[in-house]
Amino acid sequence: MHNIFKWVVPAIAVFFLVQSSWGYDPGKHAGKGGKKGGGHHGYHRHKGPPADIPAHIKERTSPDGKGINLNKSQIGVKGMTLLANSKDHANIVSLALQGNKLGDEGVGILAQSETFKHAEFLNLWGNDLTEAGGKALAESPYLGQLRELKLTRNKLGDEGVIALVQSANAQHLTLLDLDANQITDKGAIAIANSPHLSNLKSLDLYNNQIGPEGIKALVQSRFLANLETLVLVRNKVDVDTALNLEKTATLPHLKSLQLF
Repeated sequence: MHNIFKWVVPAIAVFFLVQSSWGYDPGKHAGKGGKKGGGHHGYHRHKGPPADIPAHIKERTSPDGKGINLNKSQIGVKGMTLLANSKDHANIVSLALQGNKLGDEGVGILAQSETFKHAEFLNLWGNDLTEAGGKALAESPYLGQLRELKLTRNKLGDEGVIALVQSANAQHLTLLDLDANQITDKGAIAIANSPHLSNLKSLDLYNNQIGPEGIKALVQSRFLANLETLVLVRNKVDVDTALNLEKTATLPHLKSLQLF
């Protein structure tokens, strides 16, 4: 395995990630700086939830009814309840919910709603999710078709991540973003040992607390055989250790390993 190690500073570390294929989420991985922008349509200007949440949801739904972009809309639990109970959204494939103050309660409502049984692309970046939110996604009877899942900047911790990667709901994932979720070696090892992640191509673990043991498990995982991009910037590993770990990588399709 040659020339896969990239020396990049954290500010641009994820600029080289394979871009998400879904068109309804403006908060794609265009870099960490891009993540702070909050998308387009002026969503960052909202000071609170929309005055008319149903009208706002309708406005942000694609003409074909398969995509909905509510990034930075702050619809909260009330808005998620309305969305989950709406017959107008039974064909949703792409659901962008970045920055909506859903919390574990709102995600629990999403996870238990048959409305989202066709969902393939789900962005829950920055919704104050904890272990309970991760478990809600893992135990959902309706989220088994997910292909891309973004959980950036939440607080799932090891237990929430373990529940998620041990769930059959993860079996079709090609992209998993767990940036800034308080994950340690324990969570990283669970990811590395999950047979449900065999289709994963892009894994983002930027800004966690993963040390040499967890990183070694990831780069030598026999289950992550299709992984092409692995981001481990801002974790607990020094330069010398990183260099040694890079040499031990055995992932057959890995093209981009980012440790710094």
